[in-house]
Amino acid sequence: MRAVVTGGAGFLGSHLCDRLVAEGWDVLALDNLVTGADSNISHLHKNPRFRCTRADVSNYIDVPGPVDYVLHFASPASPVDYLKMPIQTLKVGALGTHNALGLALAKKAKFFLASTSECYGDPEVSPQPETYWGHVNSIGPRGVYDEAKRYAEAMTMAYHRYHGVDTHIVRIFNTYGPRMRLNDGRALPNFVHQALTAKPLTVYGDGKQTRSFCYVLDLIDGIYRLMLSDEHLPTNIGNPHEITILQFAERIRSYFQGAPKIIFEPLPQDDPKQRCPDITKAKRILRWEPKVGLDEGLRITLDYFKEHFAAKQNAGAD
Repeated sequence: MRAVVTGGAGFLGSHLCDRLVAEGWDVLALDNLVTGADSNISHLHKNPRFRCTRADVSNYIDVPGPVDYVLHFASPASPVDYLKMPIQTLKVGALGTHNALGLALAKKAKFFLASTSECYGDPEVSPQPETYWGHVNSIGPRGVYDEAKRYAEAMTMAYHRYHGVDTHIVRIFNTYGPRMRLNDGRALPNFVHQALTAKPLTVYGDGKQTRSFCYVLDLIDGIYRLMLSDEHLPTNIGNPHEITILQFAERIRSYFQGAPKIIFEPLPQDDPKQRCPDITKAKRILRWEPKVGLDEGLRITLDYFKEHFAAKQNAGAD
């Protein structure tokens, strides 16, 4: 079996490539390295089952040879990135999805879309089930990402209904783990970077807004089960354990001796007050639920960050 993974050098994409190769797939990763990094997949380069090509999937995709599965994970995924690259974010959600679906159609391959809990916007329902249509500000600063993903879902279902493509859609909730970028602007790497550089940990608003954090290998397991399932409608994958951002910041501080204090800044526009998945569907149809607790996952992730931060500091000193 051969899979094409767009965004294969990204945080989630690289872990997905790991899983597919471990399961015996041949994998071609496509990435323009705008937010991905070659270091995320460098350990795979000597594996004969893996290949990576530099490509912008917002342009036409040409892949020689047979393809059994196209998994579309290419997109900026953090507010810092998509606010800096609003046009590219919209293009990869619209044109990139169209091109990836076109490849799946041409190759008679299955198609998998990495969508997002951002489709629910600032939700008026919690936890969020897949049947909730969302509360999204389409013209707000976050709209470039939210609407790109909502459009991508609509395009995916159109190809499924009109062309008969075997499609699957995952709505990914907050995920963390090794290979996140320290400067990507999301809560965990933000707090860790600030703690490592002895800067105050920045909490936006009063910190009472909630998130739920899923360890990356749990997420990838859910994704793998979904891609092999017969389910075509969107499916939530995430950890339903809810925690306030202030509690999360305190949890991060507890891993650092003499950690700096917490400071508060104004809440960004349209920042969701609650974000928690209803995973009833994933439990029922995939027999999936997260296994890694927050303490265990944070320990692994923070050890990774500390090691890589120290390596960079040493490299700078040399």
